[in-house]
Amino acid sequence: MGNTVTITYNGQQYEYPIVEGTMGDIAVDISKLRGETGLITLDAGYKNTGSCVSNITFLDGEEGKLLYRGYPIEQLAEKSTFVEVMYLLLEGELPNQQQLADWKSTLNEYNFVNERVEKILNGFPSEAHPMGVLASLTSALTAFNPKSVDPSKHTDMYHAAARLIAKFDILCAWTYRKSNNLEIVKPDTSLDYVTNFYQMMFKKDDNFEINPVIVNAIDKLLILHADHEQNCSASAVRLVGSSHAGLFASISAGISALWGPLHGGANQAVIEMLEMIKKDGGGLQKWVDKAKDKEDNFRLMGFGHRVYKNMDPRAKIIKKAADDVLDQLGIDDEVLDLARGLEEVALRDEYFVERKLYPNVDFYSGIIYRALGIPAEMFTVMFALGRLPGWISQWKEMRQNGEPIGRPRQVYQGATTRDYVDISNR
Repeated sequence: MGNTVTITYNGQQYEYPIVEGTMGDIAVDISKLRGETGLITLDAGYKNTGSCVSNITFLDGEEGKLLYRGYPIEQLAEKSTFVEVMYLLLEGELPNQQQLADWKSTLNEYNFVNERVEKILNGFPSEAHPMGVLASLTSALTAFNPKSVDPSKHTDMYHAAARLIAKFDILCAWTYRKSNNLEIVKPDTSLDYVTNFYQMMFKKDDNFEINPVIVNAIDKLLILHADHEQNCSASAVRLVGSSHAGLFASISAGISALWGPLHGGANQAVIEMLEMIKKDGGGLQKWVDKAKDKEDNFRLMGFGHRVYKNMDPRAKIIKKAADDVLDQLGIDDEVLDLARGLEEVALRDEYFVERKLYPNVDFYSGIIYRALGIPAEMFTVMFALGRLPGWISQWKEMRQNGEPIGRPRQVYQGATTRDYVDISNR
């Protein structure tokens, strides 16, 4: 019966159509399965479940391929800017000169936060985790932008995205300043988006100078993190948004999902691992041997990837930026020396090469952030800044497609029906 999949159950056959993507991915549409058969599928973690049809990002882990709206990540990182990539993800096409100028102007228009948000920031203790602060401040923006967004109206969605993106870099920078007991630095709209963020993060006095090598590295990192298909945080944004929760609330949920060490916290784990190796004093080879030992629980953080079965294409790009930053700053740091030593081992050692356990984007981003003096607990905030346009694009697409509220099923294996027993008889 054509290109379908047949399921035989209780002596009856049921046909379900095949859905093909433009890049060769294939799915079975089982949306009518439960209604027709009473069956559901069981897929813990949704590893084999397509939750949506999307036009935003394509990822091929076997081939090490990542495309934003069809454009290879390698080309975007080399030729584009983060601001241009934002527009591409949100609008579906690269902007022409006028569209890019208008987009930059709109971002500048919204590049401020209400002074009462600053008071909320000051209410947090300096030891509060930056991701908790960022999620709270993002949710709090709802109070200062109470008008709901109509995703079907292009102008509404365009300005809502710009408003959140323009304020989010301020929240990220101020979260960093707060955690380091530094005075906040106001945005400077005469600067481009990434340079403005850089100065809000690191400016100490009027003698502060912009370092183009560092700005370039940050810009590339943000591009590389801008979207990554239906990962945990993107799925969280779509799931929360499917209830028609507002944009700010949905993005706050994505921040919380990203906070987890199995998702956005991986680059922080890289530095923590390197600091542990340094503290141990036993040398790098000891830990390489432990990583190779199947009986040992130790695992190298920042090597290999759950999705990419080849080298993470983002890692190839950011490796050069990491080398440029380290060469530019000339930092004497034993932890970063260990990182470079570990990188050399992983790229040459037969054990790692055979298993394709290459350094990934988390490894190199952790090195860059460490070199810039950004504390490990701030790494995920930097990740969130890059991922924001992807989250907004996912939310926008989900709402514009009229997707139903997310409601996974379950297989219940608890107690069967039983009668209540009075407390005196238990």
